[in-house]
Amino acid sequence: MDELVALCKRRGFIFQSSEIYGGLQGTYDFGPLGVELKNNIKNAWWESMVYENDDIEGLDSSILTNPLVLKYSGHEDTFSDPMVDCKSCGKRYRADQVPKECKVEDLTEPRQFNLMFKTNVGPIEDGSSYAYLRPETAQQIFTNFKNVLDSTSKAIPFGIAQIGKAFRNEITPRNFIFRVREFEQMELEYFVMPGNDEEFHDSWVQKRLEWWNNQGVPMESIEIYDVPTEELAHYSKKTVDLMYKFPHGLEELEGIANRTDFDLGSHSKKQKELAINSNVKENKHSNSKMAIQDSSGEWVVPYVIEPSAGVERGFLAILNEAYLLEELEDGKTRVVLKLKPHLSPVKAAVIPLKKNSSELVDSAKQIKKDLQKLGLGRVILENTGNIGKSYRKHDEIGTPVCITVDFETLNDKTVTIRDRDSMDQKRISIVDLSSYLTKLINN
Repeated sequence: MDELVALCKRRGFIFQSSEIYGGLQGTYDFGPLGVELKNNIKNAWWESMVYENDDIEGLDSSILTNPLVLKYSGHEDTFSDPMVDCKSCGKRYRADQVPKECKVEDLTEPRQFNLMFKTNVGPIEDGSSYAYLRPETAQQIFTNFKNVLDSTSKAIPFGIAQIGKAFRNEITPRNFIFRVREFEQMELEYFVMPGNDEEFHDSWVQKRLEWWNNQGVPMESIEIYDVPTEELAHYSKKTVDLMYKFPHGLEELEGIANRTDFDLGSHSKKQKELAINSNVKENKHSNSKMAIQDSSGEWVVPYVIEPSAGVERGFLAILNEAYLLEELEDGKTRVVLKLKPHLSPVKAAVIPLKKNSSELVDSAKQIKKDLQKLGLGRVILENTGNIGKSYRKHDEIGTPVCITVDFETLNDKTVTIRDRDSMDQKRISIVDLSSYLTKLINN
């Protein structure tokens, strides 16, 4: 973990938020390379969900959340952790995460700690008008179920996907970006008919394993954990966690839950007219029936399959898998990030052999400009004048290829392509660069 943290700061992936003022625990800022990698992860997820599936639509809902949403979802009653204080060290811990150094006799009695951030709405802070910063992106998907269904004319099964910020007032944020107070989720709520839920749940577990494999987190690095009945969330019929061995230990990378009809049933009006299987709180405020009519005209509340992953956790897992300290033939070592090309923050670096040669620099600028127009991602001009250091830098930040413009380029319109992983070099015509890079990134 220390090596990854050092790399992230040195190369501009991640910085401690508000560092010049001592930081703010549990918050991080994504730097020039970090924001590119983060966006690429989110884009890969969005494409795999929304663009590749005709039965899935996207959503971008508000962060500020009406308290009634979280009242009927159960968050106001259940979204809290037992907390203890250690009288010896003066620190506060979750009751199930007290370190061994703290003696039992030094701990206070556990008390509940609300994990949701609350904020005032409007000009007067009298406590009568407030909202929560959403603790998850899922609830706004459920409350928009009918809006999406009616506006898109979708039929069950169908899904709603969303990527967005969520906020949890964690007692002890820890392990770099693994557990933080402000984070992003990638969540899908896939609505199915009761009776078909188990089949779809199994299908989504397999799809998510394949997706992580395509992002550079191989299936053999993931353990499947079938959450025992006694550990299931109150809404879950079955949950499968994809467990990954992070630098600090085996932890959840993504959860795929069968949430049954709890969510739509909880947010629906006229609940007594619906055959809701889950134990839901009586809803006196909703103005919408969260149900569909089947072929016989009977009202049915769909079940929900939910694959849910944190962007930051995905970022950390992908970075961990890609990081390699490699020994070279000359006895030296290099740090290389063997990221999948479609995720790499920089897709290609164009390097003039001499930085003070206007002909080489102008040629490199034109090549960079042309490649940038392909829309594959960021292409940069690396005009340092030191080809060796440029190669090492781009190995370290995961750039798939470096393109060197030399004096031979001026004569025959060819450039040298250097592959990040193999370090092999070959000459290629400038006119073939676009197709070469497109094939590399898209494959």
